[in-house]
Amino acid sequence: MVNSTSFLLLLSLLTFVPSCLCSTKFGGYLYPQFYDYSCPRAQEIVKSILANAVANEPRIAASLLRLHFHDCFVKGCDASILLDSSGSITSEKGSNPNRNSARGFEVIDEIKSTLEKECPHTVSCADILALSARDSTVLTGGPSWEVPLGRRDSRGASIKGSNNNIAAPNNTFQTILTKFNLQGLDIVDLVALSGSHTIGNSRCTSFRQMLYSQTGNAKVEFTLDQYYAAELRNLCPRSGGDQNLFVLDYVTPTKFDNNYFKNLLAYKGLLSSDEVLLSKNQESAELVKQYAENNDLFFQQFAKSMIKMGNISPLTGPRGEIRKNCRKINT
Repeated sequence: MVNSTSFLLLLSLLTFVPSCLCSTKFGGYLYPQFYDYSCPRAQEIVKSILANAVANEPRIAASLLRLHFHDCFVKGCDASILLDSSGSITSEKGSNPNRNSARGFEVIDEIKSTLEKECPHTVSCADILALSARDSTVLTGGPSWEVPLGRRDSRGASIKGSNNNIAAPNNTFQTILTKFNLQGLDIVDLVALSGSHTIGNSRCTSFRQMLYSQTGNAKVEFTLDQYYAAELRNLCPRSGGDQNLFVLDYVTPTKFDNNYFKNLLAYKGLLSSDEVLLSKNQESAELVKQYAENNDLFFQQFAKSMIKMGNISPLTGPRGEIRKNCRKINT
């Protein structure tokens, strides 16, 4: 027999669940209001600290957005990327996709420290990453979305998963799509999420193969605009300068917009993994054209795909923990 109070509670849960966007096979749910009572200022604190960080260094927005990507593609969105090496843990920070390029950890540390003072042992590092990705997008002019919350933090990392699961700049289109499919993401998500390259930088070592053929001569990849390639080669030589940085979107490098897709149509995508969206698959090429023509459409789909990505295998309920320090597991 269900009393009236229990019935009302059950009814409210049933009407709320569909908007939570994520139910796990273990029965846990992520939902935007998760901290409304336990830490009501959580989202305000995250955004405030991020606003200062982005104002001081606009590039940090792209770095934090990238951290969330690289976290979710390895064991799910569980903040495993934030763990330093210790004991039996080999940090994902040393993997090929992250070594010398993953950054923004100090900003996450500052957010976590502030939240621990505000509401101790409450807000997970995984949720901080998800909120930071959303706020970094908004602070650079991109779309906003309600972030489903309630993730818990992993007690381990996977450098093997980091090396294998994250798409590399020189992967073929099919390899990249397969890596997305394995995470439950489809071709629409792939193209929309690639639009995050509208902000941020990439190193010379990540796109050198676009500028020089494998035989070592100066033949430029045929899908790249020749004048653009010539400019890139000035600061990205055949050897050396591996860490030299280049903006991913040369038109509006610190503004989140659809110029990334317009650049692709002009054959001025910096990475091979960008160019293949236009040159290797008809469906993805059509999506590139649609997003280049319609910024609102891109923003809408990017928000949907970010929510979907943020729902990859979260730890909920009794699984995982709420780390006191995002760099190490609780003792």
